[in-house]
Amino acid sequence: MLPESGIVLAPLAGGPSTPELAAAVSNAGGLGFLGGAYLAPEQLREQLAVARRLTSGPLGVNLFVLRDRPVDQAAITAYAKELEPEARRLGVQLGEPHFDDDAFDAKLEIALDAGVEVVSFTFGCPAASVIARVRRSGVAVWLTVTSSEEARAASTGGSDALVVQGPEAGGHRGTWEDRDDGDVPLLELVEAIAAQESVPLIAAGGIADRRGVLAALAVGATAVQVGTAFLLCPEAGTGDAHRRAVAAGRETGVTRAFTGRRGRGLVNAFMRAHDGAPSAYPHVHHLTSPLRAAARSAGDANGFNLWAGTNVALVGAEPAAHVVARLRA
Repeated sequence: MLPESGIVLAPLAGGPSTPELAAAVSNAGGLGFLGGAYLAPEQLREQLAVARRLTSGPLGVNLFVLRDRPVDQAAITAYAKELEPEARRLGVQLGEPHFDDDAFDAKLEIALDAGVEVVSFTFGCPAASVIARVRRSGVAVWLTVTSSEEARAASTGGSDALVVQGPEAGGHRGTWEDRDDGDVPLLELVEAIAAQESVPLIAAGGIADRRGVLAALAVGATAVQVGTAFLLCPEAGTGDAHRRAVAAGRETGVTRAFTGRRGRGLVNAFMRAHDGAPSAYPHVHHLTSPLRAAARSAGDANGFNLWAGTNVALVGAEPAAHVVARLRA
């Protein structure tokens, strides 16, 4: 299920994703996605119902693939101690670091019951039984990959298309392992994967204008997935402080400070102060969640993650339909 326009909305989990945004992109000839991550299952069900009322076009849902792996408990404890002054300043308690799978099974059931056209997965490859079940339901499976090795495994595992994410992308890196090496620029990565795999490729990462779209298509992509360019749309759920920061178009950087997994966002004071955060997702995500919520509530853009891609300076405030029209090849 690839849109004629070639434009796919990135899932934008954690706030910017809304049914209104997904529906607006689909109505404009793109493929609208809802970010299933961080929502309670019933919230996802409700959002899908709203999106379906707003569009007859195709919809997708993105889910995180999380596995309980060993983490450095001592490093997490040390990081919690480092964050205590932030908690006192904001008048909140740190969260309890722990593992959970973000209600994966329940959300998958809801997505399939809603009759979405695509379910995409990031942070890993789900079990073969999961992929088979999704495909038996008549729903396309897309896997996010960040290397040629991941692409080969995903293609062999039965993915109908690959979302090829470059390091230029805003938000979390979709790597199957949270590593500090191996980042390959998007266009180089798409070209390499296109030479070895026959499934459709959706290029993602730093694409915010038509020039970026055409460049991705020229090296082998079938479509592009775009997130940052939609952050300032009126249909997006992007908070006011985040909107102001995106409009200012500052420098971006990669950090684990907010969640314990590498992600790209606008550089702020929190990111600079906590550059040694451990690799431990979702443990650190739960640890910092009260801090980030308090900072958002206070409109403090220096206290929470301002996810954005490298070409944030190209982003303007315009309706989602205008973004699709501006980007489409």
